[in-house]
Amino acid sequence: MFKHLFSTMNEVLEEIQKEYPNSIGEKKAELDEQLQVLKTMSDEFIESWLLFEEKLGKFYGAVPISTQTLHNELMELDLSGKQTDEFTKGQGYYKLYMYDQAIQEFEVLIKQQPDFLLARIYLAMGYLRKGEYGEAYRHFQFLLPLTDNTKMKAISYNAMGCIQVQNQNMEKAFEYFQKAYHTDPSCVDPLINLDES
Repeated sequence: MFKHLFSTMNEVLEEIQKEYPNSIGEKKAELDEQLQVLKTMSDEFIESWLLFEEKLGKFYGAVPISTQTLHNELMELDLSGKQTDEFTKGQGYYKLYMYDQAIQEFEVLIKQQPDFLLARIYLAMGYLRKGEYGEAYRHFQFLLPLTDNTKMKAISYNAMGCIQVQNQNMEKAFEYFQKAYHTDPSCVDPLINLDES
């Protein structure tokens, strides 16, 4: 159903792209209107998809960490490597809650640049958001000794604490939350709110 709809939308967009450079007056206004309809449809699909993903995540008991808050925290970290295609795509997928695609991009990136820690923490968070806690935990453990960045360490400890909560290991979770707080109190509170979706 969706494939056919998106295929049609793509065909219409391609036609507009062909005609647009040479159009004037009424024809250009008509094409502008068609573009606006396509954009509105696209925005509605994305919004509906995000709502669906949110509900699905709640159903599967996704780890309750605010993606936007975390994304903002991650973007404050080191700049090296942020301009690669893989990073940009992975980051975009992550922001759209498309964790499988984000993981693919970040896996490629850390194979090329194993010391690109920002990509690695996004990869770990992608696994965490997908509910693949073992894989996420492994990446966070790998990351901790490699960085002196307090935000990155606090995010890692905090995420490991959330994984321990999921595993019903509250004592260990509390220990990680304490480490996160002592490492960087500024980026912990919004991330460990276990009521947040």
